[in-house]
Amino acid sequence: MDALSNLSEGLARIIEAGGMSIVRVESRRRRPASGTVWSPEGIIVTAHHVLETEDDISVGLADGRQVPATLVGRDRTTDIAVLRAETGGLTPPPWAGLEGVRVGNLIVALGRPGQTVRAALGIVGALGGTWKTPAGGQIDRYVQADFRPWPGFSGGMFLDAQGRALGIATTGAMPGVAVAVPVSTLTRVVDTLQRYGHVRRAYLGVGAHPVRLPAGLERQVGQDSGLLVASVESGSPAEQGGLLLGDVIASVDAQPVRRLRELVSLLNADRVGKGVSLRIVRGGRPQDLTVTLGEREA
Repeated sequence: MDALSNLSEGLARIIEAGGMSIVRVESRRRRPASGTVWSPEGIIVTAHHVLETEDDISVGLADGRQVPATLVGRDRTTDIAVLRAETGGLTPPPWAGLEGVRVGNLIVALGRPGQTVRAALGIVGALGGTWKTPAGGQIDRYVQADFRPWPGFSGGMFLDAQGRALGIATTGAMPGVAVAVPVSTLTRVVDTLQRYGHVRRAYLGVGAHPVRLPAGLERQVGQDSGLLVASVESGSPAEQGGLLLGDVIASVDAQPVRRLRELVSLLNADRVGKGVSLRIVRGGRPQDLTVTLGEREA
C-alpha cells in the first residue's frame, strides 16, 4: 500500500507542478484547446489544428486570468502554432530530450480545455526515429502514447515520470493517434515561426513522378529509378535553371531521389536561395545542372 500511496502522491505533485505551464486556448466555437508555456514573456505553443480563427484569440492562465493573445505563426505540416499572450511572468516546464526514453515508460498527458488542469496516465506505446507527417512535416522523433487524450488536450504536453516535458501533445499530426512533437522539433519550428511567421521551404517548381531507369543508365547513374519531370512551372527556379519536360532527376547534391517525398525532404529551409546540383538524365545521357532554389510561399 505504501508503494501505491507514494506513486499516487508523486503523480499528483508532477501534475500540480506541470499544470502551472498549461494554459487554455480559446479560438474555436465548440470547445477550447490547450497550450504550453514556451517562455516567461508570454510565448505559448499549441497545435495548429485547434486554431479555427487567427484573431480574437484568448488564453486562460493557471492563475485564473484570461488574457488576449495574437498569432505569431503556424505550420500545418508539423501541427505547431505559436501565440503571444499579452502578459509576462509565465512558467515554462522543464524540457527533456528523448534520450533514454523507452517503450513502456510511464507518461502523463496534461491539458487545460476547461478552467482546471486535466490529466491522463499511460505509457509510451511506440518510439521511433525521424518521420514525416501526412502533411509533409518532419518530426525528429516519433513518440506515441498508448491512449487518446481527452478532447481539448492537443497543445498540452506529455510528461515523463520526473515531471519533465517530452513534447507537445497532438492528435492532428497523425489523425486518431496521440503523439508528442519533441522539444528538438519544437525549438526548430518555434524559432522559425518567431523569425519569419512561417516555416521556410525551398522551392523547385516541378511536377514529377517515379520512373524506372533502363539497365544501362542504372549502371551509369548508380540507382534503378528517379523522378520523371512531368511539368515545369513558368518562371520557377526549375525553368530558370534549365530543367525540361522529360528530364529524369536522379539526385540533389549527390543525394539520390527515387520518390517525390525524398525530393521534398531535401528542399529544406537551409537551401532557400542557394544553388543545388541536380544529376539528371536527358536524352538517355546523365548530366549535371545547377539550380538556385527559391522559397515556397507560406
